[in-house]
Amino acid sequence: MILNRLIWIVITKNYQHILALIFAVKGINENHQLLPNVTLGFHIYESYSKEWWTYQATMELLSTRNKFIPNYKCGIRNNLISVIGGLHSQISLSMANILGTYKVPQFTYGSAPGMNESIESVPFYQMALNEDYQYKGILLLFLHFRWIWVGILAKNDENGERFVQTMSTVFLQHGTCVAFLERLNIIYHPKDLVWLTKMYHIVMKSNASVVVVYEKSILHLRWLLHLPEMGMVTMKPKGKVWIMTAQMELTSLHYQRSWDIQTIHGALSFTIHSNNILGYQNFIQSRNPSSVKEDIFLREVWEQVFNCVWPNSGLGKVKGDICTGMENLENLPGAFFEMNMIGHSYSIYNAVYAVAHALHAVQMHQMQHRAVVNGGRLSLWDIQPWQLHQFLRRVHFNNTAGDEVYFNQNGELVAGFDIINWVTFPNQSFLRVKVGKLDLQAPPDKMFTIHGDAITWHKSFNQVLPLSVCTESCHPGYSKRKQEGKPFCCYDCIPCPEGKISSQKDMDNCLKCPDDRYPTQKQDICIPKDISFLSYKEPLGIILAVLALLFSLFTALVLRVFLRYQDTPIVKANNQELTYALLVSLLLCFLCTLLFIGPPTKVLCLVRQTTFGIVFSVAVSCVLAKTITVVLAFMATKPGSRMRKWVGKRLSNSIVLSCSLIQASICAVWLATSPSFPDANMDAQSTEIVLECNEGSSSMFYCVLGYMGFLAIVCFSVAFLARKLPDSFNEAKFITFSMLVFCSVWISFVPTYLSTKGKHMVAVEIFSILASTAGLLGFIFFPKCYIIVLRPELNKKEQLIRKKSCKI
Repeated sequence: MILNRLIWIVITKNYQHILALIFAVKGINENHQLLPNVTLGFHIYESYSKEWWTYQATMELLSTRNKFIPNYKCGIRNNLISVIGGLHSQISLSMANILGTYKVPQFTYGSAPGMNESIESVPFYQMALNEDYQYKGILLLFLHFRWIWVGILAKNDENGERFVQTMSTVFLQHGTCVAFLERLNIIYHPKDLVWLTKMYHIVMKSNASVVVVYEKSILHLRWLLHLPEMGMVTMKPKGKVWIMTAQMELTSLHYQRSWDIQTIHGALSFTIHSNNILGYQNFIQSRNPSSVKEDIFLREVWEQVFNCVWPNSGLGKVKGDICTGMENLENLPGAFFEMNMIGHSYSIYNAVYAVAHALHAVQMHQMQHRAVVNGGRLSLWDIQPWQLHQFLRRVHFNNTAGDEVYFNQNGELVAGFDIINWVTFPNQSFLRVKVGKLDLQAPPDKMFTIHGDAITWHKSFNQVLPLSVCTESCHPGYSKRKQEGKPFCCYDCIPCPEGKISSQKDMDNCLKCPDDRYPTQKQDICIPKDISFLSYKEPLGIILAVLALLFSLFTALVLRVFLRYQDTPIVKANNQELTYALLVSLLLCFLCTLLFIGPPTKVLCLVRQTTFGIVFSVAVSCVLAKTITVVLAFMATKPGSRMRKWVGKRLSNSIVLSCSLIQASICAVWLATSPSFPDANMDAQSTEIVLECNEGSSSMFYCVLGYMGFLAIVCFSVAFLARKLPDSFNEAKFITFSMLVFCSVWISFVPTYLSTKGKHMVAVEIFSILASTAGLLGFIFFPKCYIIVLRPELNKKEQLIRKKSCKI
């Protein structure tokens, strides 16, 4: 095994990696069923994180014991079977340049190295999953909590650049923006704290609550968060959710013993899956510098973790506590040493057992083929490292913790990541709380699981799920509008335009409601439109219906009066039959308004406008005939006048029939070409569906009205000219007033009708019918009824003869 450890700085927590190796080898050697009559050994080499040291240590592994003679073995030699690389990928890559030539099985227990063309054929066995899976896990975590505005702190090296490029692309594809991106460098000098101070202000001033940290260790992040305690900055740290990758562990160096770790309270970390190994804690507790003399690392680690010095007669007096060897490892804060086997140590443990099971498979293979050597005893001495690959690829076993261990076709351990929540305490201790996992073997919908209720967030969030957005969410009823010059995650919230809604938060665009629905006042949902038509159940419909019936009753009473007094002079005057026809047509005009009230049906839509047009035309034709009869009667009184032959029922009947037939012909063409039909108007009212009769052809509708208007104007003109003809019962002046009212009503009807919507259009037409018909009834027949009923003395023949001379 080759370690990487700085000679001047000891990360005491990494000592557990050695203990996991020793514990695994010890357990295998004590298990006589796994490798009977075989004893495993190991060598540990230090690389000091230097490339040339790594090369030298690798060459020593391939040389004769205690002699540096590469590629040549003589005398006592090591039987090299496999190598476990360093924690960091660069160590493994440097080793691979040499080990790849000899096809020596190489295990990596840290982050999986990024391969290049020169070493892509190196037989790696990766005990930790490729980093790409971590990227996927981080993205799924962000999507789950809807964190779309995040910061990135990345190591300033090739791996850090790869992380930044990959995550930036992934974030962009899934709607997440990078609030800031800063590079972490190694601190060699106090001057390096200047750029660290600038980075501190960038991180703490940002409104991004989530920060992803990609580093080899947590030491640089701890330097960053320690700046307020050093007095380098006055700005107090803000609560953040720190997202750590698998290669990072919460560790402390000896000079960081008193540094506060509360600032990383609530952090989330993707860690290599691990489990409790039976007997591991007892093994650790049994180790101390007094009982284990061969462990050259233990004394140095002991001094670091307990902050003491071993007595040395050569040094004389020493400052500080003296190490006794009776100190208890269980009392150490987790940042210095942990009693449970953590991810990287668990990977080393499984790697050693993978080799042991591969060797066991070799023994079984030799036994099956009767390979007997050394006096009938099976031997592994003659196996070459490259021959072990075929057995390592097929390794599949359950370790002592019950986890399955096997490799896929790419030499990667089939495993997953645990998502750990770090809960820190003021005494430098912390808890690892497992809150989720990334299981690549599970179905897609169960591959990523997270238990948000189990997460302890930083105290500044008051145990409420942290939000990490550039701007506050747009509530329903609003849509997003991108802010110029900023990432797409930064936007303004603008209200939805009229007629549109947004039913969810942060919608890019407002949606139009279906035709049968309309937005609420908040414009957050669409609700069904009310069905609207002029009904007998509403006040407006009741009032119009009552008016129609009352006017119909008055008309019927007038007709009754005229029929009762049909032999009186005033009734006989001005063509008695035209009077009855006019009254009947007026009665029908009042009653036809009832066709406009109620839900439109196919039959009603076909008959109501045509009935109205024809009946009204008959009424106006009757008035026109009466007016022309009056004029002709006076003209016929002249001596020698030829007009006498025109005076009579034939002319009046001809006028009524001809004028009515023209209107009937227009209505027939209308019904034949484009008849009215029931329709649901979705656009007339924003909150209602108006049930109405679609007129089919608006041109034909206005032709009907236009023709009635033409008759009315002709009638008004004739009556106006005849209004001063001498006669006690001259109807011309009353017809003039009635037609003036009639024309005024229908002239004002057109703009009013066009400016109203929905059922009010029907109400306007009904009102116009009632008003114009009532005008005809009132001005023409009220004076006559007044004389017949209240002034019968005027209803005599002598009143028809006026003694006053008149010139025509």
